[in-house]
Amino acid sequence: MDVPETQWAKSGDVHIAYQVSGGGPFDLVLVPPFGSNVELMWEVPSSAALFQRFERQCRLIRFDKRGTGMSDRMVGIPSLETRMDDVRAVMDAAGSTRAALVGVAEGGAMSILFGATYPERTLALVLWETAARLRWAPDYLFGKRDEEIAAERADVVRAWTDPKKMAANLGAMNPSLDDESTQKLAWALQHSASPGTVDAIHQMNSDFDVRPILPSVRVPTLVLVRRTAIEPLESTDAGQENFWVASSRYIAERIPGARLSLLNGLDYAIHAGNADEVVTTIAEFIDIALGATEGADAGASRVLATVLFTDLVDHTARAVELGPRWQQILGEHNALIRRELVRFRGQEIDTAGDGFFASGFDGPARAIRCGCAIRDAVHGLGLGIRVGVHTGECDVVDGKLSGLAVNIGARVATQATEGEVLVSGTVKDLVAGSGITFEPRGVRELKGLGEWPLYAVAHTNAG
Repeated sequence: MDVPETQWAKSGDVHIAYQVSGGGPFDLVLVPPFGSNVELMWEVPSSAALFQRFERQCRLIRFDKRGTGMSDRMVGIPSLETRMDDVRAVMDAAGSTRAALVGVAEGGAMSILFGATYPERTLALVLWETAARLRWAPDYLFGKRDEEIAAERADVVRAWTDPKKMAANLGAMNPSLDDESTQKLAWALQHSASPGTVDAIHQMNSDFDVRPILPSVRVPTLVLVRRTAIEPLESTDAGQENFWVASSRYIAERIPGARLSLLNGLDYAIHAGNADEVVTTIAEFIDIALGATEGADAGASRVLATVLFTDLVDHTARAVELGPRWQQILGEHNALIRRELVRFRGQEIDTAGDGFFASGFDGPARAIRCGCAIRDAVHGLGLGIRVGVHTGECDVVDGKLSGLAVNIGARVATQATEGEVLVSGTVKDLVAGSGITFEPRGVRELKGLGEWPLYAVAHTNAG
């Protein structure tokens, strides 16, 4: 067995380890769960067999998330947005302009975010045992209660320090694996991340919520799950489906045109049990996606985007007060905002007098930090500003953004007070793990757009 050479892509200041192997008519990026090691997973017989199956179908691109495996270790756990950026960096380094993404377990959420944000680079989206959210909510009855999440988290961390317990847990979750694969898998996972990192990853996973962006996914999507994997739910609220089946069904019902495939089997890991059927199902789906998109316009007319709006407070009174100096101060205000937009990879869409409309940023966390930097810079001019941030599906017409998400972002900004960076609930849910904290501002009526929960940015780390 020839193990491909490990290479490193640069994503910001972080090195992301990746491997490329195989060949075929399309590229496939395998987005791993929270534990992975691009080199050691080849030592697991069932895992190596899965990679070889994929290599016969496509050019396979595998990588380790930042903080795990062969990638750089770091302090703290990055957000979904940052990890999504790492996928793009790996694709660029591997020379892949467009690929099918196979998101495994935790890797599914970041794959959803990537597919919605970069549809032109996503040939197809395949989600394996994926959840859009973990926690229970009144509109998410099959979600896990806080005490259940805490117990699972503690059990995983304990197992990470005990090879026998780790192997026993993996064997119970994957009864089809032979002893060698189970033991080697436990070994590889324990060498993929420290117990503290695993604990922090589980904390982040319990906080994210990508449900609001599911309708924004406009690429061919296949949702895969083994119908009998893991334990059944005790709650009757969601019938007798286990959490992962219920989660997969939920996702498939909300991504336009998504296909749900329920496979038979008792195993949780994608490489365990009927892996041949899994690979065949994925390959056939991507073949269909290739045929459907051949000759189609790769530039999607609708994308998931983060929008930022700024507005000067009491600008008329300040203009009167400053008199002839107002135009100079306004020019300095505009220059400061444009400088921060460049710094945070934002794109100026429109300017109307004293306000800016911008997008880009490659995600909401970067937009929030940009908004805070703009507020602080403008304050130095003696001006007060309010900022609003929202993430949602936008129409792209002649390179400009429009649509409901743009209107929501503008309305969010009008709700902010002087010096406040206000975000929608959607943004708050997407930046779990970013180090950004919020203060609730209640549910507000956005004119003509219904009620929305809003949050003020309380603290943001340097990013």
